[in-house]
Amino acid sequence: MGLLDILGGGNTLYYPGCLTKVVLPEIEANYKTILGKLGVDFIMLGEKELCCGSPPKSQGYDADVEELARKNLALFKAHGVKKIVTSCPTCHSVLNGHKKVVDWDIPVDHMVTYIEKSLGKVKWPGYKGLKATYHDPCHMGRYSGMYEQPRKILSSLGIELLEMKYSRERAICCGGGGGVRANYPELARTVAEERMSYAEKTGADILVTPCPMCYICLKEASKGIEVYELSQLLVGMKKENLPKNSKLAKYC
Repeated sequence: MGLLDILGGGNTLYYPGCLTKVVLPEIEANYKTILGKLGVDFIMLGEKELCCGSPPKSQGYDADVEELARKNLALFKAHGVKKIVTSCPTCHSVLNGHKKVVDWDIPVDHMVTYIEKSLGKVKWPGYKGLKATYHDPCHMGRYSGMYEQPRKILSSLGIELLEMKYSRERAICCGGGGGVRANYPELARTVAEERMSYAEKTGADILVTPCPMCYICLKEASKGIEVYELSQLLVGMKKENLPKNSKLAKYC
């Protein structure tokens, strides 16, 4: 069975999610490049795309969540979508959760599942000698039970993983989830700074996370260790886009 047989193709929707699409278009572009490298035939809905429903869900507006679930399902059906892949752990968790709300029958995968299946079949950049610590996003870890896939991906790149004191099921939130960043920015910043303090104690060169919200919050709170979103390592960074004296400079 070849890679295309494993990943499937045709009628696959790449759903970047609102935060990635609006705030981090460069991350969206990275994952489009990655899907192309994987040989996945995918579509995107662009401006037609609707919110997954996470903001109203976190605030307890169940009726609004159900309405968005129905609208999303109708939109996906209208475009013949048979499978969804997203690079946002929150979108992955929320869209899968719509099975409890409506007659949802479209499977939703996170991008790391696609990438993990490509290991040994697709050539990715190498970072032998680089030390990294990994931050478990709440929606990817505790909500979806996906702890090993991203770690396996990072290790396959030659990266030495150094775990923080609190990781996997015991991982501390980045501070931005559940509407905290929008409603209590000072609290969000405090939580993010605490998380980064644990990262810095590992002695790692960089911190990596596959979540757009975690990436934004932790990067803003970092005072030393560099913070990267997973796709940046897989696509490869350009020297001119790296911070001064970056640990990644020698790999570019």
